[in-house]
Amino acid sequence: MALDEPKKEDEVFEEGGTRFIIDKDLFNQAKPINVDFISTAKSSGFKITSSLQPAEGGCGSSCGSC
Repeated sequence: MALDEPKKEDEVFEEGGTRFIIDKDLFNQAKPINVDFISTAKSSGFKITSSLQPAEGGCGSSCGSC
């Protein structure tokens, strides 16, 4: 997740006054995509979920090497 300006190959959505920009090819691979803001006593931040599966052996895996 990053701040950026839309390009011609991007899909642009607005939800609740916030504009979201995503590459059209990535969007077609990952949809549906949900972006939630989570706040707990320990921390807060964005939680992004989609149908896209994380890469094997990379960050987000249970191997603990990241």
